[in-house]
Amino acid sequence: MPQLRKKRVLIVDDAVVVRKALSDAISGDPALEVAGLAGNGRIALAKFPQLNPDIVLLDIEMPEMNGLETVRELRKLDSRVPIIMFSTLTEHGASATLEALALGATDYVTKPSSVDMTVTWETVLGELLPRIHALCRVPDGLGNAIAKERLRGARFARKIVPALPAQVVAIGVSTGGPDALARLLPTLPAKLPVPVVIVQHMPPIFTAMLAARLATKSQIPVHECQFGEPLTPGCAVIAPGDFHMVVSKENGTARLKTHQGAKENFCRPSVDVLFRSIASVYGPRALGVVLTGMGRDGVDGCELLHEEGARVVVQDEASSVVWGMPGFVARSGLADKILPLDQIGAEIVSAVSFGSAVRV
Repeated sequence: MPQLRKKRVLIVDDAVVVRKALSDAISGDPALEVAGLAGNGRIALAKFPQLNPDIVLLDIEMPEMNGLETVRELRKLDSRVPIIMFSTLTEHGASATLEALALGATDYVTKPSSVDMTVTWETVLGELLPRIHALCRVPDGLGNAIAKERLRGARFARKIVPALPAQVVAIGVSTGGPDALARLLPTLPAKLPVPVVIVQHMPPIFTAMLAARLATKSQIPVHECQFGEPLTPGCAVIAPGDFHMVVSKENGTARLKTHQGAKENFCRPSVDVLFRSIASVYGPRALGVVLTGMGRDGVDGCELLHEEGARVVVQDEASSVVWGMPGFVARSGLADKILPLDQIGAEIVSAVSFGSAVRV
């Protein structure tokens, strides 16, 4: 078998210590190599055509040309190369990161606000390298192998229920999510007759700012979850960073709760946690939607939704930044429909307004 070409990574950061940490981590990965280094955006843009990297790691705060300006110019040179932003876990860092994503950046990783090499190294190994692998489509076969094994051993029994309109829409999304949500939510009508609950894998601060940005683009209100609030038709609620979000029913009223239970699939908030509660409260009258994202978070929750007779829709591979989460659900045989992102809004409206045939 021929050896696969290593994926080339361009590192752009003004801090020498950060460039060294990233270089060491990437050089130690057999699937990756450092294409080049740059101390600011202007240098990176000059080197980019000759280096022809497969992916760019880009700091936000840099002299001469910062990350936001660099993203804008990089997208003029190449509309497709993945760009991962580095930002601090602060209000300013969150705002700048969301702006970078809106300008065309692909993903982000947070880094310590102070230089702590131990934490930086853990961030590189625990968060950055898997993202590079996913965005560069480094083959590992693990997702396919696990999904096939799951499909072989699963029965996926489903309740026989009449075709009824969904009473809630639950969305799970990760890598590429801010852009996907910014394209999906505006397609939902102002008088949507059901609530929408969303888990987007993001840290604290980021989720509140994301909700505020989405609210300015959407016909329905969008906000970060407040503990104990009732689910309101025609309103979208996003789980807060570092908190799981669940639905519970009290005296006939569905309410949202948050908690800091153990992470699931290395995530908090977790799609599986939300979907389990949705399956328990709404049963067949729920619609689960899984959009672009790394990993397998959501597949166990989709299995419960499926068993209850609820419908599951996933984003297709062509329109996903990473076909991890939706791909795992699809390959496991749990998706009723696999659709491009631009068709999912209409599918949601159809499911909550008229219902549709349910497979058994």
